Amino acid sequence: MKAIFDTRPDTEYDDDIVRRYHFPNQYRSEAARSVGDWVIYREPRRGGGRQGYVAVARVTRIAADPSDPGSSYAHVADYLAFDVAVPLRREGRYYEARLAAVEDPSRIGAALRGRSIRTISDEEFGAITHAGLAVTLDSANAHGLGEVAGSRVDTELARWMETTRDEQERRIAQILVNRRFRDAAFRTKVVSAYEERCAVTRLRIVNGGGKAEVEAAHIWPVAEGGPDVVQNGLALSSTCHWLFDRHLISLTDEYGLLVSHNRVPAELRTLFETQIDRVHLPADERLWPKREYVARHRERFAGH
Repeated sequence: MKAIFDTRPDTEYDDDIVRRYHFPNQYRSEAARSVGDWVIYREPRRGGGRQGYVAVARVTRIAADPSDPGSSYAHVADYLAFDVAVPLRREGRYYEARLAAVEDPSRIGAALRGRSIRTISDEEFGAITHAGLAVTLDSANAHGLGEVAGSRVDTELARWMETTRDEQERRIAQILVNRRFRDAAFRTKVVSAYEERCAVTRLRIVNGGGKAEVEAAHIWPVAEGGPDVVQNGLALSSTCHWLFDRHLISLTDEYGLLVSHNRVPAELRTLFETQIDRVHLPADERLWPKREYVARHRERFAGH
């Protein structure tokens, strides 16, 4: 069954919400109901949160915390951050039916106390998730998904995009694992974080249709377990993306550029001359590449 998992930026729990969610055992039976299904992460205002629903993930299993008999972990996969934080209510109505039943809005916090994990209906899940991915799904950003009809997009995604909003909300869980959809959502976030500039060349190239020609590269490949999060991405030109994926360029822990000089043609190395000390990074330091992911890529670079 689908659920809400509350989390806070300043949490005292051992959360790494891309991979695991740590919680006290008073919620274990409720959390167990979500195994094999999707959950939505929500951040309250308390602790510096964005006061809204911020991401989805799929629960794979519940396991005891070996260091604390009073706690457990929900292990997750297919984490996907929303394009925008979704507020608790839309057009004056709460997404969660249990909140709509609270007559005094000032009592919402009290109503959620002791309910850090709570189940929701498929309809509630669909409406929140659809709102959270509104930027990726906007027809103005259709280039991210490719052509809705035609060989560039798989049949499942094409059919889903052509349905009504209500039908999309009802079936949205089916599309969350679609690779083209996830790539589009990943690209939207990475390109925005890097201000549409290549991290290596710092160039911002926009085509005649207004689309930035920069691509989103995974640092730790998805095929090897890497997540679709901005901290696992770099905005790169197509040439730099090709070099990065083949481990001909990489990054230091301080985000300086590493170049395989004996394998990268001299005419290309001139692109990198001003980036050796530090590549272009997002203005928000929280979105900088995670050093754990960079280290994985650099190991492959060093092995070439």
